[in-house]
Amino acid sequence: MIKINLEGCSSFVKDAEYQESVKQALEAFDVLASEQGAGNDFLGWKTLPTDTPESLIADCEAVRDSWKAKGVDLVVTIGIGGSYLGARCAIEALSHNFAKQLKSAKDSVEVVFAGNNLSEDYICELMDLVAERNAACIVISKSGTTTEPAVAFRIVKQYLEQTYGREEAAERIVAITDAKKGALKTLSTQEGYKTFVVPDNVGGRFSVLTPVGILPIVVAGFDVRAILAGAAEAQKNLAVKSEQNPAVQYAAMRNLLYSKYGKNVEVLVNYNPKFMFLGEWWKQLYGESEGKDLKGIFPASVNNTTDLHSVGQFIQDGTRCMFETIVNVEKAQRSSIIGEDPQNLDCLNYLAGQHVEHCNAMAQLGTKLAHIDGGVPQIELSIEKIDEFNLGNVFYFFEFACGVSAYQLGVNPFNQPGVEAYKKNMFALLNKPGFEEQSAAIRKRLGE
Repeated sequence: MIKINLEGCSSFVKDAEYQESVKQALEAFDVLASEQGAGNDFLGWKTLPTDTPESLIADCEAVRDSWKAKGVDLVVTIGIGGSYLGARCAIEALSHNFAKQLKSAKDSVEVVFAGNNLSEDYICELMDLVAERNAACIVISKSGTTTEPAVAFRIVKQYLEQTYGREEAAERIVAITDAKKGALKTLSTQEGYKTFVVPDNVGGRFSVLTPVGILPIVVAGFDVRAILAGAAEAQKNLAVKSEQNPAVQYAAMRNLLYSKYGKNVEVLVNYNPKFMFLGEWWKQLYGESEGKDLKGIFPASVNNTTDLHSVGQFIQDGTRCMFETIVNVEKAQRSSIIGEDPQNLDCLNYLAGQHVEHCNAMAQLGTKLAHIDGGVPQIELSIEKIDEFNLGNVFYFFEFACGVSAYQLGVNPFNQPGVEAYKKNMFALLNKPGFEEQSAAIRKRLGE
């Protein structure tokens, strides 16, 4: 279970204020637990760890085995936002940092991601890779008409059909989409694609434990049952209403720092590069869930110790608008000890015999003290190690805490009305049918 340490905030907040915030967080907990709050038709994620059937996992493994039998060594996973960030976070966290370079990893299936941008260079370079490999595709979209993934899928689909033939391409494409409606569902039925369902009661950013995340993770070769087991432990523990509940404590402290002390930026900090995409997944989860009604804490992330030599300067000495949440990994999976050097030109012999991870831990502790002294409160979340079980625990913890925190903030955690604004402008500028009036207005505004 995730452990939380709030000592890094104790010199900034008053105990009475924190206790009042805990009281508010417990009231928000009740809203989430009772399923009576705003957006309560999107709470299916709460029981996914224990409700996911074995048959779903077996179906995902059957896809993996079928593609392996065809010699597939590259799977393009197409999706944007919650349709790819959870899977990418898991695969990045669980993979060898240099898997792509290791000869021993050449027989494994590589999962790459597309449909999360509209860069022409990116799609062309993706297709350069696809052309050299034995490829298959997972396309994830509730509607099938979201612009970024739809563009990428059209290009990948046409390539697969031209290269392997339409019938064989259909066996190399799996769609994760709506159960009954939408363009992608219609196409899947027409072409005979294997399909998995995006549950109606689970929003995209909460979907990592649905087929949206499960299938790519299984295809990449990781133990999704262990991920679900870790999430199930968190589901059980976080369901207990208590002042000691770490999700309640996290929500209470972050809302207190925001509402009473003007800390409107939260920086998620990791000290292991495997967790870089944890920051990306977390930013979407909290940004889309809380940033509305002119409220919310802006989510940012850094990868230390790397970023201590870049934005670390700002965190230490810049505007006092932020607090940090550190994700602490207690145990390294591997061992590397610093040796002695006769010349000692680098002046590192004082570290001879020490584990590299010991240096990392001392850098983390030294940074914590320096940032607290510099006026930056710190929340610390700890897990034992980076593996499937602990990753599942992390996923569920942040999801549950997000629901509590957003209700405490006073917003609906499960909608995202602001996302549509840019789309309307983009469609108008692209001359999409049905947007003629908006197109004329925008072009007049631009002086065209």
